[in-house]
Amino acid sequence: MKFDEYHFNPKIKKALSELGYKRPTDIQYKSIPNILKGEDLLAVAQTGTGKTAAFAIPLIDKLYEKKINQRRASDVNCLVLVPTHELALQIHEVFEKIAKYTTLKTMALIGGVDQDPQIMKLYKGIDIIIATPGRVFDLISQGALLTHHIEILVLDEADHMLDLGFIKDIEDLIRKLPKRKQTLFFSATINDKIKKIAYSLVRQNAIRIQLSPKDPVAKKVDHSVMYVDMDHKRFFLERVVRENPDAKILAFVRTRVRAERVMKAMERAGIKALTIHGEKEQEERLDVLNKFKNGDIKLVIATDVAARGIDIPNVEIVVNYDLPDESENYVHRVGRTGRANNKGFAYTFCSPEEVKILEEIQGFIHKEIKVLTVDLNDYEDTLHVDLERKNDYKTLMDEINSFDDNRKKKKRKKK
Repeated sequence: MKFDEYHFNPKIKKALSELGYKRPTDIQYKSIPNILKGEDLLAVAQTGTGKTAAFAIPLIDKLYEKKINQRRASDVNCLVLVPTHELALQIHEVFEKIAKYTTLKTMALIGGVDQDPQIMKLYKGIDIIIATPGRVFDLISQGALLTHHIEILVLDEADHMLDLGFIKDIEDLIRKLPKRKQTLFFSATINDKIKKIAYSLVRQNAIRIQLSPKDPVAKKVDHSVMYVDMDHKRFFLERVVRENPDAKILAFVRTRVRAERVMKAMERAGIKALTIHGEKEQEERLDVLNKFKNGDIKLVIATDVAARGIDIPNVEIVVNYDLPDESENYVHRVGRTGRANNKGFAYTFCSPEEVKILEEIQGFIHKEIKVLTVDLNDYEDTLHVDLERKNDYKTLMDEINSFDDNRKKKKRKKK
C-alpha cells in the first residue's frame, strides 16, 4: 500500500510526497490504522524503522481534520514526551515538515532555555507540543500550560521515559488529562518491568505491536567487537578515523570528562573532533549536531545523551569507545548508523574490565557479537605513535582539571 492510497488530507499527502515518503515501513503500516481509530498503542520496533513518522502522520491527519470540522482555536490537543532536548527538536522538525501545508501549530518545549518566549507562544495558541518532561511539569505547575484539551499523549523512547524516575510525574500528568484520551508508547527496546508500567497507564484494550525480531539490532548494521586494552582505545579510534577519512563517525564514551579527554587525544593526533554531553549548554549541543550533519566535522564524541533517537543523516560508523552501563543503550547507540536504506558499521572496543558488561549486552540481544581479531603485529603497529605525542598521566590530569575549571566557571555564570 502506498501513502497516496490512504485517506489522508491532500495537504498532508502533498507534504509526504515532497519528503519522499512513498510506502509505509512495517511499523508505520501496523500503527497508522490503529492510531486513526483512536486506539491506545504500545509499539516496539528497531531503531531506524520510521517510528516517529508512524505516529506523526496519523496524529497530524486526525488533528487537522478536527480543526477544520470544528473550526476551533489552537488548543494543545497532543503532547509528545521525549527524554532529551535533541530528540524533542528533531521530532518537532518532523511534525513541522508533515504539517507544512496545514494550519496546525507545533512547538518544541525544552528546558535549558528562557521559558518566557515559550509561554508567549502557548498563549498565542499551539496544537501539538513535543517536549521534555521537566519543562512541561514546570509550566503546568505555573498554570502556563493547560492540560484539559490534551486528548493524545505520546511517550517516545518509552522504556527510557518510564525508567528515568519520571513515572510518578507521568502518573500525575495523566490524572490531569481528560479521561477520554489516547495514549501511545513507542520504543526500540522494552523489558517486562517497563511493559507492566506501560500497560498500567493505558486502557485495558490497548494494542501491542512488536516488530522487533529476536535480535533488536537492525540487519543493516554490521556490528562487531574488538578486545582492546583500556589505555590503547584512543589509538584504535585514531586508526578507524584515518582508515575512513570521509566517513561520519560517532564515538560513544561513558562520561563527560572522558569525552573531553578523548577529544584532546584526537586533537594531539591531528584529528579534529567535537564533543556532545549533558554539561554543554543547549546551544553548544545544537551547534555540534549541526556541524556534524553538515559534514563540517567528521568525528563527534558523545555520552549517551546522543544515543536516544537522534537521527543524523549518513552516520557511517558508530564506535562504542566505552561499553554502555545499560545493555539496551547498546541497541540505541548502534542504531545511529544503518538508518533508512543505508548500511552501517558499529565497532565496540572491549577492555578486560568490560567483559562482564559485554556478556550482559550479548544476553540482552540474544546473540554473541562478532569478534574482530587483531593479530599481534597489527595491534603493535596501531600503538606506534611519535614520541612527541605524549599521553602520560600528567597530561590527562591537566585535561581533567581544565574541564572541571570550565564547568565551575559556567556554573558561576548561571548564578
